[in-house]
Amino acid sequence: MRKRISAAAGLAALALTATACAGGGTSTPKSDAAAGAKSTGGTGTGTGTGTGTELAVPTGPVTITFEEAMTIGTLKPAMDKLVADFQAKYPNITVKLQGEPDYATMYTKEKAEVQAGNAPTIGQAYESWASYFQSSGVLAPISELAGTDTPPQLSTFYKGIQDDTKLPDGKTWMWPFNKSVLILFYNADLMAKDGQSEPKTWDDYASVMKAVSKDGVTGSTIDPGSATAAAFGTQWFEILAKANGAALYDKDGTPHLNDPNVVKALQYMKDLKDANALATGKNYPGETALGAQKGMFDISSAAGYGFENKTVGGKFKLGITALPAGPAGAVNELTGTNIVVFKSASADQKAAAWAFLKFITSPEEQAGWAATSGYLPVTSQALDQPALKDFIAKNPYETAAVSELDTAFALPGFSWIFKCQGYEATAIQEALENGKQPADALGTAQSACAAAKAQG
Repeated sequence: MRKRISAAAGLAALALTATACAGGGTSTPKSDAAAGAKSTGGTGTGTGTGTGTELAVPTGPVTITFEEAMTIGTLKPAMDKLVADFQAKYPNITVKLQGEPDYATMYTKEKAEVQAGNAPTIGQAYESWASYFQSSGVLAPISELAGTDTPPQLSTFYKGIQDDTKLPDGKTWMWPFNKSVLILFYNADLMAKDGQSEPKTWDDYASVMKAVSKDGVTGSTIDPGSATAAAFGTQWFEILAKANGAALYDKDGTPHLNDPNVVKALQYMKDLKDANALATGKNYPGETALGAQKGMFDISSAAGYGFENKTVGGKFKLGITALPAGPAGAVNELTGTNIVVFKSASADQKAAAWAFLKFITSPEEQAGWAATSGYLPVTSQALDQPALKDFIAKNPYETAAVSELDTAFALPGFSWIFKCQGYEATAIQEALENGKQPADALGTAQSACAAAKAQG
């Protein structure tokens, strides 16, 4: 099995949480010196209020540790470049990477380090992980670093990215890092041969899926995941539900998995399955089928473009477009992690961490990061940078992907939410593979998720 960091891999790690109840401007050396030789600013109370004083970059030597999982493929050189660029600008600050092979290992390591009183300075975190750490009182809010809960860099990020930095208490506890959305990969040659065109709505998508499902070709193959590890098939289901106008979850995490528009989403999938236009499988089955010319479409993360392209191997033209729209409009879901700062870090480490967070989300660094890693830039200002302009000229899919970042949603950051995603995955499997009626399957998921919420 191929080793791969993706939204699906991240969701597998997230199952662990159920057991635990202008663009990113940087400080310049000149202004840093003017601010003083030592870090200033609040001590932080964990309330997210801050003191109104931004932490200045320390002038003395300081080392910060970063628990991360960008250790495979193009991710490692992309991460190494971010760190090298930062240390070239701030040679007194050393960023020590603590690389892990996957998200599950990383989260286990983060929790163990926190419990041992040896937390890293910063670490990658999904929303539910951040919620767990925040409720445990071990995170520093962004306001402690920036002097405000809404630092000016925040307003330069795409709207969906801005919203994703907050936890349900409405305060900013995270800073964006490796973010992506789902996009539609397809066999452009087969589509042209069959006289079809890119679907603009989910109704169009269903029509094309049914039309091309013949002669050994199935429209698409999805992996819903399992009760302990939801995958891209479950995220597609969530997108369909939101595109129908469903809430899925309230801001306080209350589930609505048996809402009529959620049931309609699963019925849509079941109708495709019953028409032999949709199949289920495991381990990126849509990508495998697409590459083998046995499938027309694959819905996957934009960050997986390199894998899709490699699987296709030049056998046909790989088409890429934004997801179709539903009755409620265009909807997409954010994938990838953010960065959190741990409260146990020293004042100088927090100041250095804040400088690092601002630096890596600057337009210049975001352009290089996106062009190298496959993840998306968190600020539109990166699109004007030469490195990303060149990348987009060769990889036009990036335009379709970033267009979704203003409206892409993330599920509420509660520990039970990703357990509920496992119940969603089970409902999808019950409906598509075992013939259960969507309303009944989702009724079971709703009851199980409500119970998980009650348990906390």
